[in-house]
Amino acid sequence: MGGMPVSKAKSFKPSAKRLMKRLYPERFTFAVVVALSVTSVGFSVASPKILGQATDVIFNGVLARLHHVPGAGVDFTALARVLAWVLSLYLASSLFGLAQGWMLNGVVQRVVFRLRADVEDKLNRLPLRYFDGQPRGELLSRVTNDIDNISLTLQQTLSQLLVSVLTVVGVLVMMVTISPVLALIAVAVIPVSVFLTGRIGKRSQKMFVAQWKHTGGLNAHIEESFTGHNLVKVFGRQAESEAEFRKRNDDLFGAALGAQFISGLIMPAMMFMSNLSYVVVAVVGGLRITSGTMSLGEVQAFLQYSRQFTQPLTQVASMANLMQSGVASAERVFELLDAEEQEPDAVDSLQPAGRHGRVEFHDVSFSYRADQPLIEHLSLVAEPGQTVAIVGPTGAGKTTLVNLIMRFYELDAGTITLDGVDITRLRREDLRSRIGMVLQDTWLFGGTIRDNIAYGRPDATEEEIVAAAKAAFADRFVRTLPDGYDTVIDDEGSNVSAGEKQLLTIARAFLAGPSLLILDEATSSVDTRTESLVQHAMAALRSERTSFVIAHRLSTIRDADLILVMESGRIVEQGTHDELLAAHGAYHRLYSAQFAATA
Repeated sequence: MGGMPVSKAKSFKPSAKRLMKRLYPERFTFAVVVALSVTSVGFSVASPKILGQATDVIFNGVLARLHHVPGAGVDFTALARVLAWVLSLYLASSLFGLAQGWMLNGVVQRVVFRLRADVEDKLNRLPLRYFDGQPRGELLSRVTNDIDNISLTLQQTLSQLLVSVLTVVGVLVMMVTISPVLALIAVAVIPVSVFLTGRIGKRSQKMFVAQWKHTGGLNAHIEESFTGHNLVKVFGRQAESEAEFRKRNDDLFGAALGAQFISGLIMPAMMFMSNLSYVVVAVVGGLRITSGTMSLGEVQAFLQYSRQFTQPLTQVASMANLMQSGVASAERVFELLDAEEQEPDAVDSLQPAGRHGRVEFHDVSFSYRADQPLIEHLSLVAEPGQTVAIVGPTGAGKTTLVNLIMRFYELDAGTITLDGVDITRLRREDLRSRIGMVLQDTWLFGGTIRDNIAYGRPDATEEEIVAAAKAAFADRFVRTLPDGYDTVIDDEGSNVSAGEKQLLTIARAFLAGPSLLILDEATSSVDTRTESLVQHAMAALRSERTSFVIAHRLSTIRDADLILVMESGRIVEQGTHDELLAAHGAYHRLYSAQFAATA
C-alpha cells in the first residue's frame, strides 16, 4: 500500500457518507445483495437453536436410559431428522452467501470504475495552474494508490459490515426468544465495546493521518530522486539523497508503528470483552439448568449465539484501521474531484472565418499570483504569415505569452483574438487544433517512432509521416536504427538523444500542418549544422503561417519579421533585427553580450 494519501483527511463522517453515496446508482443491485445477505444470515442464525434440539434428544435419551426407563434411549430417527435439517440450513446459507459475495464484488468494481472515470474526466478539466502546483508523485498517488485503496476497503468492509450487522440483529432476536435474562447479560457488553472502540479509533485516526502524510512525502522523494537520478550522480548528492530518504523513512516507520499498534489494540480489547461475556453467560446458564428453567440444549444454543453475537462486533472493530485508511484515501480523491476547474468553453462558441493566423493582444494583463504582476497592459499584433520572435532575459514572460495564446492560463484582463475572434469564444479543442507547438522540453510517449510523429495527425499516411521526418531532418537518424520507424521509445525517451527527441517533436509539428506555429527554443538541443538545416526547414514550415519563436540564441531570429524584447512582462522594444541594433537599446545589449566573446 505504498504511496498512500499525502495530507490529512478533514473529517471522517462526511467523507465516509460521500463515499457511500457513490453506491446510489447500484441501489437496486445492492437491495438484492441485502436480501441475499438477510436470507444467508437467517439460515445461519436459525441453525444453532435447531442444533440445540439435537443435544436435547441425545441428553434426554441418555438420561432416560440412566433412570432405567423401559424402551428408553436415544431417538436416532429424530436425531437424524434434526441434523439433516441443520445441514440443509447451513448449505443454503453458504449458497446464498456465495451469491451475495459475487454480486457485491460487481457492485464495488462498478463503483470504483465510475470513480476512476470521474477522476480521469476531472484531470482533463483542470487548468494547467493546478498541475504546476502539485508534485507529480503526490498527484499520481491520488489517482492510482488512493483509488486502489478505496477499492480494497469497499471490497473487504462492505460485505463483512453488512453480514455482521445482520448477524448481530438476528442473533439478538434468537437470544431473546431463548432467555431474556441471558440476552440482557450478553447485550451489556455492547456499550463498553463501543466506548473502547471509539476511544481507540479517534487516536488511531490521527496516527493514520501522520502515516499517510509521511508515506506521500517518501513517495514524492523517491519519484524525484529516480527522475533526476543522473543529476544526483553528476553533482555527487547521493549521500544527501540517501540521508533524506532515511529521515523520511524513519518518520514513516514511527508513524506507521504507532498507527498499527494503536489500531491493533481494538481486537484484543474486543476479545477480552467477548470472553468475559461468554464466561458470565456460561455460569448463569449452568445455574438455570440446575434450577430446571432451561434445558441443556437451550444453554448450548445460547452459548453459540453469545459467541456469534460478539464475533461480528469484533470483526467490525478489527476493520476500523482499514476503514480509516479507505476514508482517508477517499478524502484525497474527493479533494481532487472538488478542485477548481478551468473555465468551461463558451456555450455559443464561434469559428473564425478562415485559417489565416492573425493574432492580436489587446491590453492584456496576467499574473500567476495576485500580489506579483507579470504581464501588464500588453498590446501587439502578429499579422498572417509573420514570424514574431520573442527575446528577453529568463523570467521576462516569454513562455507565458505563448501559454496565454494556447489558453493554458486565463487572462486577468484584456483580450487575445485569433483571426478576429476572441479565443475565449472558441472551444479549446478548436483553438489548439489550429496551433502547432514545439517546446524546449521535448515530450515523447512509450510507443514507436512512427506513432510519436503521427501523434500530430493520427490519420496520416506512411508517406506523409516519412515526409515530415525528412523535413525535420529526423529521417536520416531514424533509418540508422535497427527497426527504423518501428523502433520503440520508452516513456522517458532514454534510447534516443535529446537532439533526436527534439527533431521528432519538430517532425510532429510538420505533420500537423497548423495555421499558427509556436516554437519555444525548438532547436536548443541540436548541433549547429542540424540547427542550420532545421532553420531552413522551419522557414518553409512558417511560410503562410503566423509563427511565434522564443529564442535565446539571437542568431536564429535575425530574419524574423518582428522581434519583441520583453523585460519583466513588458515589451520594451519591438522592430526588426537591424532596427533594434541601430536603436542601441535592450536588444543591442542582449546581442552584444551574446557575441562579445566571439568577437
